Amino acid sequence: MQKYLFKNIQVVNEGKIKTLDVLTNEQFIERIDSTIDAKGNVVEVNGEGKHLFPGVIDDQVHFREPGLTHKATIYTESKAAVAGGVTSFMEMPNTVPNALTPQLLEEKYNIGAMTSLANYSFFMGTSNSNADEVLKMNDHKKDVCGVKIFMGASTGNMLVDSHATLDKIFRESEVLIATHCEDERIIKMNYERLKKEKGELSAADHPLIRNDEACYESSLTAIQFAKKYNSRLHILHISTEKELQLFGNMLPLKDKRITAEVCVHHLHFTADDYARLGYRIKCNPAIKAPHNKEALWQALLDDRLDVIATDHAPHTWEEKQGSYEHAHAGLPLVQHPLLMMLYHYADGRIPLVKIAEKMSHAVADCFEIANRGYIREGYHADLVLVDLNKPFTVSKENILYKCGWSPLENFTFPASIEKTFVNGNLVYDNGVWDESKKGSRLLFNRG
Repeated sequence: MQKYLFKNIQVVNEGKIKTLDVLTNEQFIERIDSTIDAKGNVVEVNGEGKHLFPGVIDDQVHFREPGLTHKATIYTESKAAVAGGVTSFMEMPNTVPNALTPQLLEEKYNIGAMTSLANYSFFMGTSNSNADEVLKMNDHKKDVCGVKIFMGASTGNMLVDSHATLDKIFRESEVLIATHCEDERIIKMNYERLKKEKGELSAADHPLIRNDEACYESSLTAIQFAKKYNSRLHILHISTEKELQLFGNMLPLKDKRITAEVCVHHLHFTADDYARLGYRIKCNPAIKAPHNKEALWQALLDDRLDVIATDHAPHTWEEKQGSYEHAHAGLPLVQHPLLMMLYHYADGRIPLVKIAEKMSHAVADCFEIANRGYIREGYHADLVLVDLNKPFTVSKENILYKCGWSPLENFTFPASIEKTFVNGNLVYDNGVWDESKKGSRLLFNRG
Protein backbone atom coordinates (compact mmCIF):
# COMPACT_ATOMS: atom_id res chain seq x y z
CA MET A 1 0.00 0.00 0.00
CA GLN A 2 1.19 3.49 -0.86
CA LYS A 3 1.83 5.99 1.94
CA TYR A 4 0.46 9.52 1.51
CA LEU A 5 1.38 12.76 3.25
CA PHE A 6 -1.11 15.64 3.10
CA LYS A 7 0.78 18.89 3.64
CA ASN A 8 -0.78 22.12 4.96
CA ILE A 9 -4.35 20.96 4.49
CA GLN A 10 -7.44 22.27 6.27
CA VAL A 11 -8.61 19.28 8.32
CA VAL A 12 -12.36 19.36 9.05
CA ASN A 13 -12.78 17.12 12.07
CA GLU A 14 -14.44 16.94 15.50
CA GLY A 15 -15.84 20.46 15.54
CA LYS A 16 -12.67 22.23 14.36
CA ILE A 17 -10.86 23.23 11.18
CA LYS A 18 -7.08 23.20 11.56
CA THR A 19 -4.18 23.47 9.13
CA LEU A 20 -2.31 20.20 9.65
CA ASP A 21 -0.21 17.51 8.05
CA VAL A 22 -1.73 14.02 7.85
CA LEU A 23 0.28 10.87 7.11
CA THR A 24 -1.33 7.60 6.06
CA ASN A 25 0.40 4.23 6.24
CA GLU A 26 -1.16 1.32 4.42
CA GLN A 27 -4.82 1.20 5.54
CA PHE A 28 -4.61 3.61 8.46
CA ILE A 29 -3.91 7.17 9.52
CA GLU A 30 -0.44 6.98 11.05
CA ARG A 31 0.14 10.52 12.26
CA ILE A 32 -1.52 13.94 12.48
CA ASP A 33 0.60 16.93 13.40
CA SER A 34 1.32 20.56 12.61
CA THR A 35 4.38 19.50 10.60
CA ILE A 36 5.40 16.01 9.46
CA ASP A 37 8.58 15.16 7.57
CA ALA A 38 8.27 11.70 6.13
CA LYS A 39 11.06 9.82 4.39
CA GLY A 40 10.98 6.91 2.04
CA ASN A 41 8.27 5.93 -0.43
CA VAL A 42 5.72 8.62 0.42
CA VAL A 43 3.49 10.50 -2.03
CA GLU A 44 3.11 14.10 -0.93
CA VAL A 45 -0.26 15.78 -1.51
CA ASN A 46 -0.22 19.58 -1.55
CA GLY A 47 -3.20 20.54 0.57
CA GLU A 48 -2.91 24.31 0.37
CA GLY A 49 -6.32 25.83 -0.26
CA LYS A 50 -8.01 22.41 0.10
CA HIS A 51 -10.05 20.74 2.85
CA LEU A 52 -9.80 17.17 4.15
CA PHE A 53 -12.99 15.53 5.38
CA PRO A 54 -13.52 12.10 6.93
CA GLY A 55 -15.14 9.83 4.37
CA VAL A 56 -18.92 10.10 4.24
CA ILE A 57 -20.80 7.12 5.70
CA ASP A 58 -24.21 6.69 4.07
CA ASP A 59 -26.46 4.63 6.32
CA GLN A 60 -29.23 4.13 3.75
CA VAL A 61 -28.78 3.11 0.13
CA HIS A 62 -30.47 0.73 -2.32
CA PHE A 63 -27.89 -0.76 -4.69
CA ARG A 64 -30.39 -3.25 -6.20
CA GLU A 65 -28.18 -6.34 -6.29
CA PRO A 66 -29.15 -9.17 -6.46
CA GLY A 67 -32.19 -9.38 -8.70
CA LEU A 68 -32.69 -5.81 -9.89
CA THR A 69 -29.38 -5.29 -11.65
CA HIS A 70 -30.99 -3.63 -14.68
CA LYS A 71 -31.25 -0.62 -12.33
CA ALA A 72 -27.92 -0.80 -10.51
CA THR A 73 -25.24 -3.07 -9.09
CA ILE A 74 -23.10 -2.91 -5.99
CA TYR A 75 -20.10 -2.19 -8.23
CA THR A 76 -21.67 0.64 -10.24
CA GLU A 77 -23.27 2.41 -7.31
CA SER A 78 -20.26 2.02 -4.98
CA LYS A 79 -18.15 3.60 -7.72
CA ALA A 80 -20.58 6.53 -7.92
CA ALA A 81 -20.47 6.76 -4.13
CA VAL A 82 -16.67 6.97 -4.01
CA ALA A 83 -16.66 9.69 -6.68
CA GLY A 84 -18.88 11.67 -4.32
CA GLY A 85 -16.75 11.17 -1.21
CA VAL A 86 -18.88 8.35 0.22
CA THR A 87 -16.40 5.77 1.51
CA SER A 88 -18.82 3.48 3.39
CA PHE A 89 -22.45 2.50 2.89
CA MET A 90 -25.20 0.43 4.50
CA GLU A 91 -27.52 -1.18 1.98
CA MET A 92 -31.17 -2.14 2.31
CA PRO A 93 -32.70 -5.62 2.06
CA ASN A 94 -35.45 -5.04 -0.56
CA THR A 95 -33.47 -6.72 -3.33
CA VAL A 96 -34.68 -9.85 -5.15
CA PRO A 97 -34.81 -12.16 -3.35
CA ASN A 98 -35.43 -10.05 -0.27
CA ALA A 99 -32.66 -10.52 2.32
CA LEU A 100 -34.91 -12.32 4.80
CA THR A 101 -32.56 -15.09 6.00
CA PRO A 102 -28.97 -15.04 7.24
CA GLN A 103 -27.98 -17.09 4.18
CA LEU A 104 -29.45 -14.60 1.71
CA LEU A 105 -27.88 -11.73 3.65
CA GLU A 106 -24.45 -13.37 3.53
CA GLU A 107 -24.77 -13.74 -0.24
CA LYS A 108 -24.94 -9.94 -0.47
CA TYR A 109 -21.83 -9.65 1.69
CA ASN A 110 -20.05 -11.97 -0.73
CA ILE A 111 -20.98 -9.74 -3.66
CA GLY A 112 -19.78 -6.70 -1.71
CA ALA A 113 -16.44 -8.35 -0.96
CA MET A 114 -15.87 -9.11 -4.64
CA THR A 115 -17.12 -5.89 -6.25
CA SER A 116 -17.59 -2.93 -3.89
CA LEU A 117 -15.11 -0.07 -4.16
CA ALA A 118 -16.43 1.37 -0.89
CA ASN A 119 -16.71 -0.20 2.57
CA TYR A 120 -20.02 -1.95 3.03
CA SER A 121 -22.62 -3.37 5.36
CA PHE A 122 -26.07 -4.80 4.67
CA PHE A 123 -29.28 -4.68 6.70
CA MET A 124 -31.20 -7.85 7.57
CA GLY A 125 -34.75 -7.64 6.22
CA THR A 126 -38.03 -8.32 8.00
CA SER A 127 -41.45 -9.60 6.97
CA ASN A 128 -44.57 -10.52 8.87
CA SER A 129 -43.34 -14.12 9.08
CA ASN A 130 -39.55 -14.13 9.59
CA ALA A 131 -39.08 -12.84 13.13
CA ASP A 132 -37.12 -15.94 14.15
CA GLU A 133 -34.70 -15.41 11.26
CA VAL A 134 -34.34 -11.72 12.16
CA LEU A 135 -33.46 -12.54 15.74
CA LYS A 136 -30.53 -14.68 14.58
CA MET A 137 -28.82 -11.32 14.02
CA ASN A 138 -28.36 -11.15 17.79
CA ASP A 139 -25.36 -13.41 17.16
CA HIS A 140 -23.99 -10.98 14.53
CA LYS A 141 -23.99 -7.70 16.43
CA LYS A 142 -20.37 -7.00 15.51
CA ASP A 143 -20.64 -7.57 11.75
CA VAL A 144 -24.16 -6.53 10.64
CA CYS A 145 -25.31 -2.91 10.71
CA GLY A 146 -28.88 -3.61 11.77
CA VAL A 147 -32.37 -4.89 11.09
CA LYS A 148 -34.64 -3.02 8.66
CA ILE A 149 -38.42 -2.84 9.12
CA PHE A 150 -40.59 -1.40 6.35
CA MET A 151 -43.63 -0.01 8.16
CA GLY A 152 -44.81 1.15 4.72
CA ALA A 153 -45.10 -0.77 1.44
CA SER A 154 -41.92 -2.00 -0.24
CA THR A 155 -40.56 -4.49 -2.75
CA GLY A 156 -41.79 -8.04 -2.26
CA ASN A 157 -42.96 -9.46 1.06
CA MET A 158 -41.48 -6.74 3.28
CA LEU A 159 -44.37 -4.66 4.61
CA VAL A 160 -44.50 -5.43 8.33
CA ASP A 161 -47.92 -4.55 9.71
CA SER A 162 -48.37 -7.44 12.10
CA HIS A 163 -48.51 -6.14 15.67
CA ALA A 164 -47.29 -9.50 16.98
CA THR A 165 -44.24 -9.47 14.67
CA LEU A 166 -43.34 -5.89 15.54
CA ASP A 167 -43.74 -6.61 19.23
CA LYS A 168 -41.48 -9.67 19.06
CA ILE A 169 -38.70 -7.92 17.12
CA PHE A 170 -38.71 -4.78 19.27
CA ARG A 171 -38.80 -6.92 22.41
CA GLU A 172 -36.02 -9.35 21.50
CA SER A 173 -33.69 -7.71 18.98
CA GLU A 174 -30.27 -6.85 20.41
CA VAL A 175 -29.16 -5.04 17.26
CA LEU A 176 -30.20 -1.65 15.95
CA ILE A 177 -33.67 -1.55 14.36
CA ALA A 178 -34.02 0.86 11.43
CA THR A 179 -37.54 1.73 10.31
CA HIS A 180 -39.19 3.18 7.23
CA CYS A 181 -42.19 4.84 8.83
CA GLU A 182 -45.33 5.49 6.78
CA ASP A 183 -48.81 4.31 7.74
CA GLU A 184 -50.16 2.18 4.89
CA ARG A 185 -53.80 2.58 5.96
CA ILE A 186 -53.60 6.38 5.79
CA ILE A 187 -51.77 6.27 2.45
CA LYS A 188 -54.44 4.04 0.88
CA MET A 189 -57.23 6.22 2.22
CA ASN A 190 -55.61 9.37 0.81
CA TYR A 191 -54.97 7.72 -2.55
CA GLU A 192 -58.54 6.49 -2.95
CA ARG A 193 -59.97 9.90 -2.01
CA LEU A 194 -57.75 11.85 -4.42
CA LYS A 195 -58.22 9.32 -7.21
CA LYS A 196 -61.98 9.65 -6.87
CA GLU A 197 -61.79 13.45 -6.83
CA LYS A 198 -59.28 13.95 -9.66
CA GLY A 199 -59.20 10.83 -11.77
CA GLU A 200 -55.66 11.19 -13.10
CA LEU A 201 -53.03 11.94 -10.48
CA SER A 202 -49.76 13.86 -10.89
CA ALA A 203 -46.39 14.01 -9.16
CA ALA A 204 -47.62 16.97 -7.09
CA ASP A 205 -50.23 14.68 -5.50
CA HIS A 206 -47.56 12.43 -4.01
CA PRO A 207 -47.04 14.46 -0.79
CA LEU A 208 -50.82 14.66 -0.38
CA ILE A 209 -51.12 10.87 -0.56
CA ARG A 210 -48.05 10.10 1.55
CA ASN A 211 -48.79 13.00 3.83
CA ASP A 212 -47.58 14.30 7.18
CA GLU A 213 -50.10 12.25 9.10
CA ALA A 214 -49.02 8.96 7.50
CA CYS A 215 -45.42 9.64 8.52
CA TYR A 216 -46.23 10.88 12.00
CA GLU A 217 -48.54 8.01 12.99
CA SER A 218 -46.06 5.37 11.87
CA SER A 219 -43.07 7.07 13.54
CA LEU A 220 -45.12 7.38 16.73
CA THR A 221 -45.91 3.66 16.63
CA ALA A 222 -42.24 2.73 16.20
CA ILE A 223 -41.24 5.01 19.08
CA GLN A 224 -43.92 3.55 21.34
CA PHE A 225 -42.59 0.03 20.69
CA ALA A 226 -39.01 1.18 21.29
CA LYS A 227 -39.86 2.93 24.54
CA LYS A 228 -41.83 -0.08 25.74
CA TYR A 229 -38.80 -2.38 25.40
CA ASN A 230 -35.90 0.12 25.48
CA SER A 231 -35.03 -1.00 21.94
CA ARG A 232 -32.29 0.64 19.91
CA LEU A 233 -34.38 2.39 17.23
CA HIS A 234 -33.18 4.47 14.28
CA ILE A 235 -35.95 6.11 12.23
CA LEU A 236 -34.95 6.69 8.63
CA HIS A 237 -35.66 9.67 6.35
CA ILE A 238 -37.72 11.98 8.57
CA SER A 239 -39.56 14.27 6.14
CA THR A 240 -42.12 16.31 8.12
CA GLU A 241 -42.21 19.09 10.64
CA LYS A 242 -44.85 17.19 12.59
CA GLU A 243 -42.59 14.20 13.25
CA LEU A 244 -39.94 16.42 14.81
CA GLN A 245 -42.01 16.87 17.95
CA LEU A 246 -41.28 13.19 18.65
CA PHE A 247 -37.55 13.83 19.07
CA GLY A 248 -35.55 15.71 21.67
CA ASN A 249 -31.98 16.99 21.64
CA MET A 250 -31.22 16.85 25.35
CA LEU A 251 -29.09 13.68 25.36
CA PRO A 252 -25.69 13.31 23.70
CA LEU A 253 -25.86 10.95 20.74
CA LYS A 254 -23.97 8.17 22.53
CA ASP A 255 -26.74 8.02 25.15
CA LYS A 256 -29.73 8.09 22.79
CA ARG A 257 -31.75 4.91 22.35
CA ILE A 258 -33.91 6.52 19.65
CA THR A 259 -32.18 8.35 16.80
CA ALA A 260 -33.32 9.90 13.53
CA GLU A 261 -32.01 10.44 10.02
CA VAL A 262 -32.71 13.14 7.45
CA CYS A 263 -31.96 12.72 3.75
CA VAL A 264 -30.30 15.17 1.41
CA HIS A 265 -33.29 15.43 -0.93
CA HIS A 266 -35.62 16.46 1.91
CA LEU A 267 -33.10 19.20 2.78
CA HIS A 268 -32.66 20.29 -0.84
CA PHE A 269 -36.02 20.02 -2.65
CA THR A 270 -39.60 20.97 -1.74
CA ALA A 271 -43.02 20.23 -3.20
CA ASP A 272 -42.61 23.36 -5.31
CA ASP A 273 -40.04 21.42 -7.37
CA TYR A 274 -42.59 18.89 -8.71
CA ALA A 275 -43.63 21.47 -11.32
CA ARG A 276 -40.08 21.41 -12.72
CA LEU A 277 -38.91 17.87 -12.01
CA GLY A 278 -42.10 15.80 -11.89
CA TYR A 279 -41.61 12.12 -11.16
CA ARG A 280 -37.83 12.53 -11.10
CA ILE A 281 -38.26 13.52 -7.44
CA LYS A 282 -41.04 11.08 -6.60
CA CYS A 283 -39.81 9.11 -3.57
CA ASN A 284 -41.07 7.53 -0.36
CA PRO A 285 -41.52 9.30 1.99
CA ALA A 286 -42.48 12.14 -0.29
CA ILE A 287 -40.76 15.49 -0.66
CA LYS A 288 -43.26 17.82 0.99
CA ALA A 289 -44.28 21.46 1.36
CA PRO A 290 -41.52 24.06 1.97
CA HIS A 291 -42.20 24.58 5.68
CA ASN A 292 -41.10 20.99 6.28
CA LYS A 293 -37.71 21.62 4.70
CA GLU A 294 -37.15 24.65 6.92
CA ALA A 295 -38.11 22.67 10.02
CA LEU A 296 -35.79 19.80 9.04
CA TRP A 297 -32.86 22.17 8.71
CA GLN A 298 -33.50 23.62 12.14
CA ALA A 299 -33.79 20.16 13.70
CA LEU A 300 -30.57 19.04 12.02
CA LEU A 301 -28.68 22.00 13.40
CA ASP A 302 -30.07 21.63 16.94
CA ASP A 303 -29.39 17.85 16.97
CA ARG A 304 -32.93 16.52 17.03
CA LEU A 305 -31.93 14.90 13.73
CA ASP A 306 -28.75 12.91 14.15
CA VAL A 307 -27.40 11.93 10.73
CA ILE A 308 -27.63 12.81 7.03
CA ALA A 309 -28.08 10.07 4.40
CA THR A 310 -29.20 9.71 0.77
CA ASP A 311 -31.70 6.83 0.53
CA HIS A 312 -30.12 6.40 -2.91
CA ALA A 313 -32.76 4.48 -4.88
CA PRO A 314 -32.07 4.26 -8.63
CA HIS A 315 -34.63 3.32 -11.27
CA THR A 316 -34.25 3.33 -15.04
CA TRP A 317 -35.41 6.42 -16.90
CA GLU A 318 -38.31 4.40 -18.37
CA GLU A 319 -39.42 3.32 -14.89
CA LYS A 320 -39.74 6.97 -13.84
CA GLN A 321 -42.13 7.83 -16.69
CA GLY A 322 -45.84 7.38 -17.28
CA SER A 323 -48.76 7.65 -14.91
CA TYR A 324 -48.66 8.27 -11.17
CA GLU A 325 -49.21 4.58 -10.54
CA HIS A 326 -46.45 3.52 -12.96
CA ALA A 327 -43.68 5.98 -12.12
CA HIS A 328 -41.40 4.29 -9.56
CA ALA A 329 -40.50 6.04 -6.31
CA GLY A 330 -36.83 6.73 -5.61
CA LEU A 331 -33.97 9.09 -6.48
CA PRO A 332 -30.34 8.33 -7.40
CA LEU A 333 -28.25 10.53 -5.09
CA VAL A 334 -25.17 8.76 -3.70
CA GLN A 335 -22.71 10.49 -6.05
CA HIS A 336 -23.55 13.99 -4.80
CA PRO A 337 -24.54 14.18 -1.09
CA LEU A 338 -21.36 15.87 0.10
CA LEU A 339 -21.53 18.36 -2.78
CA MET A 340 -25.17 19.06 -1.88
CA MET A 341 -24.20 19.89 1.68
CA LEU A 342 -21.24 21.98 0.53
CA TYR A 343 -23.69 23.95 -1.60
CA HIS A 344 -25.73 24.63 1.52
CA TYR A 345 -22.53 25.57 3.36
CA ALA A 346 -21.90 28.14 0.64
CA ASP A 347 -25.42 29.55 1.03
CA GLY A 348 -24.91 29.88 4.80
CA ARG A 349 -27.14 27.08 6.07
CA ILE A 350 -24.60 24.74 7.66
CA PRO A 351 -20.96 24.97 8.86
CA LEU A 352 -18.32 22.65 7.44
CA VAL A 353 -17.76 21.03 10.83
CA LYS A 354 -21.47 20.23 11.07
CA ILE A 355 -21.30 18.52 7.68
CA ALA A 356 -18.46 16.31 8.92
CA GLU A 357 -20.39 15.62 12.11
CA LYS A 358 -23.69 14.63 10.52
CA MET A 359 -22.29 12.72 7.54
CA SER A 360 -19.37 10.94 9.22
CA HIS A 361 -18.83 11.29 13.00
CA ALA A 362 -22.46 10.87 14.04
CA VAL A 363 -23.09 7.96 11.67
CA ALA A 364 -20.11 6.12 13.10
CA ASP A 365 -21.32 6.85 16.64
CA CYS A 366 -24.94 6.00 15.91
CA PHE A 367 -24.08 2.56 14.52
CA GLU A 368 -20.98 2.05 16.72
CA ILE A 369 -18.77 1.53 13.67
CA ALA A 370 -15.25 0.46 14.58
CA ASN A 371 -12.44 2.93 13.81
CA ARG A 372 -14.12 4.97 11.08
CA GLY A 373 -15.89 8.29 10.73
CA TYR A 374 -13.14 10.47 12.19
CA ILE A 375 -9.70 11.71 11.17
CA ARG A 376 -7.78 10.12 14.05
CA GLU A 377 -4.46 8.36 14.37
CA GLY A 378 -5.02 4.61 14.14
CA TYR A 379 -8.35 4.95 12.32
CA HIS A 380 -8.92 3.67 8.80
CA ALA A 381 -7.76 6.21 6.22
CA ASP A 382 -11.19 6.91 4.69
CA LEU A 383 -10.58 10.48 3.53
CA VAL A 384 -11.99 12.99 1.05
CA LEU A 385 -10.04 15.91 -0.37
CA VAL A 386 -12.36 18.77 -1.34
CA ASP A 387 -11.75 21.95 -3.35
CA LEU A 388 -14.29 24.51 -2.16
CA ASN A 389 -13.36 26.89 -4.98
CA LYS A 390 -13.69 24.62 -8.01
CA PRO A 391 -17.26 24.40 -9.35
CA PHE A 392 -18.68 21.10 -10.57
CA THR A 393 -21.67 20.76 -12.92
CA VAL A 394 -23.65 17.50 -12.98
CA SER A 395 -24.06 16.21 -16.54
CA LYS A 396 -24.90 13.02 -18.40
CA GLU A 397 -21.19 12.61 -19.11
CA ASN A 398 -20.11 12.52 -15.44
CA ILE A 399 -23.03 10.63 -13.87
CA LEU A 400 -21.78 7.20 -12.80
CA TYR A 401 -25.08 5.58 -11.77
CA LYS A 402 -26.05 2.62 -13.94
CA CYS A 403 -29.46 4.28 -14.48
CA GLY A 404 -27.64 7.18 -16.16
CA TRP A 405 -29.68 10.10 -14.86
CA SER A 406 -29.95 12.41 -11.85
CA PRO A 407 -32.51 14.95 -10.59
CA LEU A 408 -29.48 17.25 -10.21
CA GLU A 409 -28.53 17.29 -13.91
CA ASN A 410 -27.25 20.71 -15.06
CA PHE A 411 -26.96 21.88 -11.44
CA THR A 412 -23.61 23.54 -10.68
CA PHE A 413 -22.11 23.01 -7.24
CA PRO A 414 -19.57 25.53 -5.94
CA ALA A 415 -17.16 22.77 -4.83
CA SER A 416 -15.57 19.60 -6.21
CA ILE A 417 -14.50 16.23 -4.86
CA GLU A 418 -10.83 15.97 -5.86
CA LYS A 419 -9.65 12.72 -4.26
CA THR A 420 -11.28 9.89 -2.29
CA PHE A 421 -9.25 7.41 -0.22
CA VAL A 422 -10.78 4.14 1.00
CA ASN A 423 -8.69 2.31 3.59
CA GLY A 424 -5.68 4.37 2.56
CA ASN A 425 -6.04 3.52 -1.14
CA LEU A 426 -6.48 6.45 -3.54
CA VAL A 427 -9.49 5.04 -5.38
CA TYR A 428 -10.66 8.28 -7.05
CA ASP A 429 -8.29 11.01 -8.20
CA ASN A 430 -9.86 13.74 -10.35
CA GLY A 431 -11.59 11.20 -12.58
CA VAL A 432 -8.74 8.66 -12.54
CA TRP A 433 -9.56 5.36 -10.87
CA ASP A 434 -7.60 2.67 -9.00
CA GLU A 435 -9.96 -0.29 -8.60
CA SER A 436 -7.26 -2.77 -7.61
CA LYS A 437 -8.42 -2.96 -4.00
CA LYS A 438 -11.99 -3.45 -2.86
CA GLY A 439 -13.66 -1.96 0.21
CA SER A 440 -13.91 -3.75 3.55
CA ARG A 441 -16.84 -5.10 5.53
CA LEU A 442 -17.77 -2.67 8.28
CA LEU A 443 -17.35 -3.93 11.84
CA PHE A 444 -19.18 -2.64 14.91
CA ASN A 445 -18.13 -2.07 18.52
CA ARG A 446 -21.10 -3.82 20.13
CA GLY A 447 -21.16 -6.08 23.15
